[in-house]
Amino acid sequence: MRCARIKIVKFARKRDCCDTICGSLVSSEKIKYKKRRKKEKDTMGITDILSLLGGLALFLYGMHMMSNGLEAAAGNRMKSILEKLTSNRIKGVLVGAVITAVIQSSSATTVMLVGFVNSGLMTLSQAVWVIMGANIGTTITGQLIALDISAIAPIFAIGGVAAMMFIKNEKVHHISGIFSGLGILFMGMAMMGDAMVPLQDSQTFINFMTTVENPLVGILIGAIFTAIIQSSSASVGILQALAATGMVPLSSAVYILFGQNIGTCITAVLASIGMKVNAKRTTVIHLMFNIFGSILFTVICMTTPFVSWMEALTPGNPVAQIANVHTTFNIVTTLILLPFGNVMARIATQILPDSKKEDDGDYRLKYITRFESNYAIGSSAVALSQVRDEIERMRDMVSKNIAKAYDVLIQYNEKDMEKISERETYIDYLNREISEYIVSLISNEKSTEDSKIINGYYAVIGNLERIGDHAMNLAGYAKDLKEWNLSFSDVALEEIEEMKKQCLTALDIVKNEEGSDMTQVLFEASAAEQKIDDLRDKYFKKQMQRMKKGKCKPQSGIIFTEMLTDFERMGDHVKNIAQQYKQMSE
Repeated sequence: MRCARIKIVKFARKRDCCDTICGSLVSSEKIKYKKRRKKEKDTMGITDILSLLGGLALFLYGMHMMSNGLEAAAGNRMKSILEKLTSNRIKGVLVGAVITAVIQSSSATTVMLVGFVNSGLMTLSQAVWVIMGANIGTTITGQLIALDISAIAPIFAIGGVAAMMFIKNEKVHHISGIFSGLGILFMGMAMMGDAMVPLQDSQTFINFMTTVENPLVGILIGAIFTAIIQSSSASVGILQALAATGMVPLSSAVYILFGQNIGTCITAVLASIGMKVNAKRTTVIHLMFNIFGSILFTVICMTTPFVSWMEALTPGNPVAQIANVHTTFNIVTTLILLPFGNVMARIATQILPDSKKEDDGDYRLKYITRFESNYAIGSSAVALSQVRDEIERMRDMVSKNIAKAYDVLIQYNEKDMEKISERETYIDYLNREISEYIVSLISNEKSTEDSKIINGYYAVIGNLERIGDHAMNLAGYAKDLKEWNLSFSDVALEEIEEMKKQCLTALDIVKNEEGSDMTQVLFEASAAEQKIDDLRDKYFKKQMQRMKKGKCKPQSGIIFTEMLTDFERMGDHVKNIAQQYKQMSE
């Protein structure tokens, strides 16, 4: 019995020992599990990172849709709209603010201005006011985020898509694209906000954000991040999402915000590469505006309780606080710099003076610059203006060759012949390069009206190139006369001069000037073409009479007849050009 009790006691002791060991093991695993869960919670996992990037992609794509929608809806009319509404500084600021508010991107508006100034559609002084307005308009994104519009964003998205699918109207499609883009933009913003929630428990991120209290560090972070994603609206939205988690106090966020205003200038800087100096000055003005504002408000934040005032305006709402600081920054800076817009334009001109280098000896496109950017807004107006100006340059060269061909006919000169030949090669070069540029435009989505104009220009340059060939034929006849020791009578030369004058007059009629009445142009061009035909018939009969009377050698008569045919063909091509311009204007 005693032995049995001893065994029971020993067994109980062993069981207690095992329970103690097992309990220790379980407690240890629980501690490890809690630490692992805390570590997972403290950091953004791969799913959160993908969600953040996906939200950013939706945000930028929504912005792109809105730009495309406005461009397709306005198209080439954007040029005339801006011309009428930027006649004074107040209108210019309002236009910049409205356009940017619609497309939710000051970068897109500024890139549009770079293109407009580069192509001569807008002066540098006009661009100053629109840039100021664009900086105000871009703050609407932050204000909408503060109002939590993302809750109804899917309604905008599905409503816009439904309208595009079921309403067969082109303008409705374009406007619906703007609303769909707005919905997608804020859905992306909501995704980014959700993805950054884990950061509020991350000690590493908290330690990093303490360094942002240094104004210079904050400005650099904001500028670099915005320059990378090329959208201040997106970067400000991300900053608001971080502030909503309580990770970024307003005292630190303001400096990041100032840097974001500087970083957004990178998009326009990149767009201006390879453009004329005046376009580059537009980016300088944009930089001056934001750098001045950042310096001014950095000093204000460091010397006044500005941050406390903004916090008191909307207590407990950091998202609205950032939006209000952003709005205040841009409105105050605009009000201060508004009287000095022309001064800013002059400073930009001094920083980037006109180049004295002339390179007209090389074949090049003088007006057409590839307008490459992620934003479509304004691209049609810029492209069509560039093509029109380049075609006018081509037309001037054709006119010059017609005039010079007659000169070498009167007095043959080998150097003049070489210049005519070089100019004809240049005309062929322009025909090829403009054609390639037009083909690249056709491949992009355009409104029906803009597509019609682009196709019309393609036909115009073909007709100009053919007129240039006929002018080269005239110069070739002069060379034949020289080599064969032939000449025309004074009467024949007078008739050729009259044909030349009529052709040059016809080419002047189809000069594509802004605001021309194309119905009247077609009427005058048709009359000129008919006059050329009548003169051809008249002079041909007179030439036959001279040949019958022996006053003209047969070889000279053949060349004269060929010249009349070339002049007649020139008139036909001029009429074709006028008909194209008329169709383009309808």
